[in-house]
Amino acid sequence: MSMQQLYFWLTNRYFLLFLIVCNLLGTAYGYYWYLGQLAHTRWYFMPFVPDSPTASLFLCIALLFIVLKKHAGLFEALAFVTLIKYGVWAVAMNIFAFIELGEVTATGIMLCISHGIMAVEALLFLPFFRIKKWHILATLIWVFHNDVIDYVYMQYPVYSMLDAYIRHIGYFAFWLTVIPVVMLWRKFVGMNYLT
Repeated sequence: MSMQQLYFWLTNRYFLLFLIVCNLLGTAYGYYWYLGQLAHTRWYFMPFVPDSPTASLFLCIALLFIVLKKHAGLFEALAFVTLIKYGVWAVAMNIFAFIELGEVTATGIMLCISHGIMAVEALLFLPFFRIKKWHILATLIWVFHNDVIDYVYMQYPVYSMLDAYIRHIGYFAFWLTVIPVVMLWRKFVGMNYLT
């Protein structure tokens, strides 16, 4: 597919509506997936437990504004960072789980594909986003706060076979916040602010 064809599809109103519906279905399934963990979660931690479905919900909101020929920069920033972070995180954790278990599971493959698509969507739509500095800073606060909830208060997504590696996973998650935030900063603010 050429860049011109890709641009056509990514700016086509009906295709965007189709993507919103697909992501909403994935979001609903993601929240359903977390019901077991949420049943044992204190109410004030609940917004920070289902990371991936919340990331895809941010994208749905951002795309809906684009369909309406508007921009919701905060949701665009939240979508980009969280789609990259939790998309890559889930792919890595499932591959790690395959290694620990010594087998590849159908569920793990499904999670790798669906979460890999999340990260790809973030990269595809980045050129269409309109993000300001304060959107990036607010996103940074949200995602680091979420990391604290996950790895200090231990509300991270349950992968019991990987519990022994939780400190390493938390460190990995930290860099999965930093890298997409730096990508946004470079594109929308410029590196001159850091020098």
